[in-house]
Amino acid sequence: MAQHGTRVVFDTNVVVSGLLFDNSSPAQALVVPKSRFTFLASNITLAELRNVLLRPKFDKYLTEALRVEFLTRYELDVERVIIQSVYNICRDPKDNKFLELAIDGKADVIVTGDDDLLVLDPFSQTRILTPSQFLEMRDVLSNLKRP
Repeated sequence: MAQHGTRVVFDTNVVVSGLLFDNSSPAQALVVPKSRFTFLASNITLAELRNVLLRPKFDKYLTEALRVEFLTRYELDVERVIIQSVYNICRDPKDNKFLELAIDGKADVIVTGDDDLLVLDPFSQTRILTPSQFLEMRDVLSNLKRP
């Protein structure tokens, strides 16, 4: 997949919230021009997303078929990054995978609602923003030129 503009990592909860709640900030954050933004994912983050979205507790919101369809589209839309870095700096060790993805994928921003990640902003050259902050900065971010 060709690299386009701003490179973005979405944490799992942002993607899940974006799918389940149509008019939410996470939903709006996921709808950005593909010509200006590249979504990044790793095998580990995609596996976590699939695991979470297919939990029975989400049956009351969307059918399993719709969730599988979303996952299939999402997996095709992201740029898969091979993870080589190892970090152990997040208060919640399960969140280190997003930092590793950001570094190895040369991400410009991580979009999350997780305080364990937000307190690390900025992380290396990567901003860590809430979905609302990402929406406020979307136009500025889409014009970033990474060296």
